[in-house]
Amino acid sequence: MTYLVAPNRIAREMDKVFNSLFGGRSNGCTDLDCFTPRVNIVETENDVALTFEVPGLDKSDIKVTVSDGILSVSGERKNEQSEKGKRFVRNEFAYGKFSRTFTVPDNFDAGKISADYRNGLLVVSIPRKEESKPKEIKVKVG
Repeated sequence: MTYLVAPNRIAREMDKVFNSLFGGRSNGCTDLDCFTPRVNIVETENDVALTFEVPGLDKSDIKVTVSDGILSVSGERKNEQSEKGKRFVRNEFAYGKFSRTFTVPDNFDAGKISADYRNGLLVVSIPRKEESKPKEIKVKVG
């Protein structure tokens, strides 16, 4: 099983620990005023796919980069402004800039990463290198 490491997740978890001990918000965010998309990571024998929940974003609001074995997905969900004559009575949507980073393991081909966005989901696929794919070896009976 291959695991992708999300360094910023460790930082968020540490923030939670410090916040619970000292009663503050070290990153200045509450659950409602910072947007961090959730991600599912699924591995097959051919690739690994990261699926991000990013409803309400346009394709142009999302940036996917890879450099030195680090995959970064960033973007921004902009706050909806009240239209003239209307005001929010309650606004629980989270807004803001986000950035998620993951280390691409050596047995995956960072040069062939692809991304597809539809219906509020961003799917980033990272194929395995051919030499790291499982191979079946036939056993001869002799």
